[in-house]
Order: sequence, then C-alpha cells, then structure tokens
Amino acid sequence: MNENKGVEESALFVMDGVKGGHDGLTKISHKKFRKKREDKLDIPNLAAEIRSGNRIALSRAITLVESSNSDHKEQAQKLLQELLSFTGNSIRIGITGVPGAGKSTFIESFGSMLCDMGKKVAVLAIDPSSSLSGGSILGDKTRMEKLSRTSNAFVRPSPSAGTLGGVHKKTRETMLLCEAAGFDVILIETVGVGQSETFVRGMVDFFLLLVLTGAGDELQGMKKGIMELADGIIVHKSDGDNVVRARRTVREYKQILHFLQPATPGWMSTSLAVSSVEKTGLKETWDMICKFEETIKASSYWNMRRSEQTKDWFHSMITDHLIESFYQASDRKSLIQSLEKSILHGEITVTQGVKKLFE
Repeated sequence: MNENKGVEESALFVMDGVKGGHDGLTKISHKKFRKKREDKLDIPNLAAEIRSGNRIALSRAITLVESSNSDHKEQAQKLLQELLSFTGNSIRIGITGVPGAGKSTFIESFGSMLCDMGKKVAVLAIDPSSSLSGGSILGDKTRMEKLSRTSNAFVRPSPSAGTLGGVHKKTRETMLLCEAAGFDVILIETVGVGQSETFVRGMVDFFLLLVLTGAGDELQGMKKGIMELADGIIVHKSDGDNVVRARRTVREYKQILHFLQPATPGWMSTSLAVSSVEKTGLKETWDMICKFEETIKASSYWNMRRSEQTKDWFHSMITDHLIESFYQASDRKSLIQSLEKSILHGEITVTQGVKKLFE
C-alpha cells in the first residue's frame, strides 16, 4: 500500500463489532471519510466521535495510529493528546498460551459472558506476521464471529509485524483509544509463540496463561519464566473425557505456583479448569480477576505498576526512535552495505565495522 494513502485507503474497510459481516468488514462511503491529501484531519471532531462510541471513528483512529506515514504519526499523537484524560479506566488483561490451547475460543466465550453482564469489551487480537512476506492472516474476526457481532464488543485484529512478544508496536496506543471509547475490559491476545512475554506483561494489569491438560508433559516445553509472569493459569478444554485430567492438572499447577515467585506482589497466582464449549469456569475466571483488582488496588501497587509500565514504554520509544533515525540518514545505507562486504570478505571484524559506522 502507498504510504501516503495508508489511512485514506484502509479507512474504506474497517473493523466494526456491530456492522461487520462474516468477513468483519464494513464498507464506508468514499465521500464521508476519504480525505484529499491536502485536507487537515479534524482531530477534535474525531476525538468527540470516539468518545461518543462511534465504532467507525475508533477503527479509523486505530488505522491512523498504525500508519507509518510521518503526517499520520503527528495527527495520531494530537488525537491521543485530546483523549488522554479519558483513558486508564479499564482493566487490561493479557492472554497468552501455547499453540492449540484455544485462546480465541476462550476469548469469544469469556468476552461474550462479560458483554452479557453489561461490560464493554475490546479485543486486540494479534495475528502473526510472516517473516518472509510480512503478511498476516488477520482472521480473528472470523474465529470470533459471535463476539464480533455483539453490540458491547469491539474486535480489532492487528499484525504482529515481527515485534518481539507478538504484539504490534502500536498496541499500547490502540488500547488507550479503546479506553477513551468507553471500553472497560481490554483483552490482548498474543500469538503465544513464547517470545519475550515480558513485553505483554509490561502493558497489562492481569496476565492470563492458557494451558492444556498434563502439567508434567507441558512443563517440558514451557519456559519457567512465562509461568512466573502469570497471575492466573487456565487449564483449558476441561470438558468431556478431559474433565478428570483437567482437575488433576489444576492441582499440579497450584503446587508448582506455590514454589514460584509471585507475578504480582501481594497476589498468590492460582489455576482454574475452564471449558469454553460448555461455558464452565468462565465466571470463576472473572471472579478471580475481580479479586485480583480489589486486592492489588488496596495495596497501592496497581497505580505503581501502571506508572512503571508508562516509564518503560517511554524508554522503549526512545530506543525505537534512535534506531529509526539512525537508519534514515541518507548516506547510512550505502556505508552499511560497504562495511558488510568488508566483514564478509574478512577484511575487518564485526566490532571494527560497527566502530567505523559510528565514526
């Protein structure tokens, strides 16, 4: 897609939890949303539309935030500044798990239950990007068809774009837009590839890990570090002939968690058996999250964690900006290519090449 047309073209088809068809896309009138390149985006009006709960405006804002165009980036930051005072009122839940654990199925059943309880639920579902083509499937609207049609829900798939932890670079800002739009539960689904899940932990309040039955076998392939990040572990697909095994696995995980460092000070992580098909264990999962929120807010660690997360975000953005600006220098690319050849031909070492680059 042409960089200068990123927002205009992608705004023609947006993700809308209310109006999306089977493919999760709603066609928008060219006349209403397609802007001439020289036109200025009405930021205050867009912010007001988002605050009023307009799903099309929210989708368009997310597209703006995800754009790599420099003008769009500036407009996105002005929009976020307008909405900043309306953010921070949701509970942010990160959901990860091994492939095949049923994350999307769980999110649809869990999110639907919350909507039935009167909650407004936003799902930021991250689809894995291909390391070869850069493309992604973006199929979560299809996998969460019922939830995406629920009036109180908003499902937005975004490509991971190779980001460590399986989270799009703009997930944090998208989360703020959803909070400003009035969503009080934000569910962030990661690709669950086991890459630096601390990145996910660094933007949510509660971190939920989905596993399957057979704790002993599963632990062989699971990093201890991921378990230490979890505030709760769901033993999923606890139905049919699997119920007895699931209950046994829950007990095993509870014993394991007892010996691990708590993911959140003042909270003892626990495990529950859940069946998204039979809708069992879903209410207990929400009760666990509510108890967590009540406990941590009482200890004042809630605000402290969010402040630390914002500081970490600030420093990571500094790093991203330095890397981006470094490679944007006009003569840098040719110099890097020249040094690469010298390194591959054995004329200089890698360290010497880096030193010459910075000289």
